[in-house]
Amino acid sequence: MVRCEVLTFGDFTTKSGRKTPFFINTGNYRTGGQIQRLGGFYAAAINARFSRDFDVLYGPAYKGIPLVVTTAAALASGYGHDVAYCFNRKEAKDHGEGGMFIGHCPHKGDRVVIVEDVVTSGISVRESMMLLTRTAAAGVCGLVVSVNRMERGTGGTNALDELAEEFKISALAIVTIDEVTSFLHNRPIDGKVVLTDPLMKKIADYRREFGAPLVTSGPERA
Repeated sequence: MVRCEVLTFGDFTTKSGRKTPFFINTGNYRTGGQIQRLGGFYAAAINARFSRDFDVLYGPAYKGIPLVVTTAAALASGYGHDVAYCFNRKEAKDHGEGGMFIGHCPHKGDRVVIVEDVVTSGISVRESMMLLTRTAAAGVCGLVVSVNRMERGTGGTNALDELAEEFKISALAIVTIDEVTSFLHNRPIDGKVVLTDPLMKKIADYRREFGAPLVTSGPERA
C-alpha cells in the first residue's frame, strides 16, 4: 500500500467527515501487477471465510469495480471458482439494455458478497445494501474490505462489527490498521521511514477519539 501510494499519512477528511491523519485510497493502484496481487489477497480471504457458499461478488462504483473484477479473476485462476460478478452504475441507464447493474444482474435468491476498499463509518456499505436488497431483491451474505480502520460506526462499536450485526452478514478485513501501523512504525520502506513517532502519536490521538474495539477480524474468524 505504501509503495503504491495507496496508504498515505498527513491531514485528510474521510467520507464520513472525520479528520484523519492517514488515508487509504485504492484508486491509486494503477498497474496490472499491483491490482493482480491485491485481487489475490481478496480471493484468499473470501475463499477462507466463505469457500463456495455464495453466488455473486458485487463491487460498488467506482473504486469497487476493479476490486471485484480482479477478485473474481483470482478466484477463478487460483481456486477454480468461476463466480459471477457485477457492479453498479452511478445513474440508471435509460437506453439500450438499461438497468442499474453491469455484469451479472443480481436477483432474488442470489447470495452476494460485497467487495469494498475500506470501511470507516459504514455509509457506503449501507448504500450498497439498499441497492442490492431493495432494487435487486438479492440476499447479501458477506462483506470483505482491504483494511479495517478499526473505528466506530454510527454507534459505539467497530464499524465492521456493527455492519455484521445490523445486516446479519459475515464481515471481514484482509488486514487491520493496527497490523499495518505496527508493521510500518519506524520501519524503512525503500530507504524511507513513512510512519515516524510524531505520526504514530497523531494516529493514537485519532484512535482515542474515533477508535472502537475489534471483534470480527481476519478470514480465519467465522
